[in-house]
Amino acid sequence: MRLDKLLCHATGLSRSQAQKIIRRLEVEVDGVAVRDPAMAVDAATAVVWQGREIKLSGPRYFMLNKPQGVVSATVDAQYTTVIDLLDEGNLRGLHVAGRLDIDTTGLVLISDDGEWSHRITSPRHRCEKSYLVTLTDPLDDSLVEQFAAGIELKGEKGRCKAARLEPLTANTARLIISEGKYHQVKRMFAAVGNHVVALHRERIGGLPLDETLAEGEYRALHEEEVRLF
Repeated sequence: MRLDKLLCHATGLSRSQAQKIIRRLEVEVDGVAVRDPAMAVDAATAVVWQGREIKLSGPRYFMLNKPQGVVSATVDAQYTTVIDLLDEGNLRGLHVAGRLDIDTTGLVLISDDGEWSHRITSPRHRCEKSYLVTLTDPLDDSLVEQFAAGIELKGEKGRCKAARLEPLTANTARLIISEGKYHQVKRMFAAVGNHVVALHRERIGGLPLDETLAEGEYRALHEEEVRLF
């Protein structure tokens, strides 16, 4: 890897910033100050800047309990983003693996591993998502079969893939889907004449939201959790 690229990934510096500090002889490689940004380095190379050793960390994986009013984006000029909630020294490359609407709460996965995120979001992998849904009107008994048969959405060709609807109370249910269409859960219930007033994602694939996380809190995933995807 190039020296300037290592600095960018490990510190969050831009490429031009990294090149400037290298050319100013502020970076030591194996004990010697160097000025070549393109110098090749690897995991065994000792790179020091401002008195600390610079190491390229491995991929990062987090789960976050998203509150209402926070957007699932890396940058937003108007709203707080899920990335803004992370207390990490270097946010470079972090992105959301499976977005939630601004008024939807619950499990959001964040990583800088693009291939891992793709396995979660790609329609080809049909990664299940489980939601707790609160509705304005009582659930009709026939909805379980309707959702299993596939709901037709306005403006979409064909039906949604089969979904599992599990009524919990008169106005609440658990819905499990394997797609990620735009506003899908809200549109599915609108298609059967009901309205979602609260939506909370509790699980993605085999990974449930950690119940110890308060809204806005996050933690790194354990190794076995990362391997679920």
